[in-house]
Amino acid sequence: MSNKQRGLLVIFIFLVSTMLISACTQSLSSAPAATPTLIPTGLFVSPFPSVENPMAMIEEFAKQTAAAQTTAAGGGTPGTPQAATTGTVITSQAVGTDTPAPVLGTPGTPTNTISTPTNAALAAATSIPPGVRPATYTLQSGEHPYCIARRFNVDPDALLTLSGLTSAQANSLGTGTVLKIPQSGAFPGDRALVAHPTNYIVASGDETMNSIACKYGDVDPAAIASANSLSVSAKLTAGQTLKIP
Repeated sequence: MSNKQRGLLVIFIFLVSTMLISACTQSLSSAPAATPTLIPTGLFVSPFPSVENPMAMIEEFAKQTAAAQTTAAGGGTPGTPQAATTGTVITSQAVGTDTPAPVLGTPGTPTNTISTPTNAALAAATSIPPGVRPATYTLQSGEHPYCIARRFNVDPDALLTLSGLTSAQANSLGTGTVLKIPQSGAFPGDRALVAHPTNYIVASGDETMNSIACKYGDVDPAAIASANSLSVSAKLTAGQTLKIP
């Protein structure tokens, strides 16, 4: 072996020896310092502490749930209820809309207006349409069966017979007598006793529309009242002028 080779071998042995000695004397590294784990607090953090044993955490949760149920059953402090609304209606308007919410107000007091019918209205209400024959008619002051027969264009004898009366009784019937009106036949002759239309001066004793209508025969008292804007029952005075239609 040459001197050069010997020198390289010595250097290699030295390096290996140095490495082995360093490995034997190197001290162990110290354990890292334990960092305490902080339990976070906040609105959305679980109130239960973190445990390594899951079963212990479940048991703790079950105990707290049972305690809460016992408190509620025994009259414990419940959650705060919403305030009850009494007597007041609150209206709101949806955000982003242009239509305002309805507002409740005090309704106005309705006013009932009672209209008093005019004399013309009263006359129209009691008039009988021309050509219409009622089944019965009650005699008014100043009327008689022949007057009614002319007014409704019926045979007077048929009217008396249907009403169970005789001709002898016709002129003695008083106010309030009910006559039965025939629904067929016609008055024999001219129904009008006096020509009309015309004006009539109320005479003494002609204080009703009914008695004046009988003077003209075929005129309804309601038609006379309507032409003069009066009611059929209006009280007339002597010398008063009436329009006869």
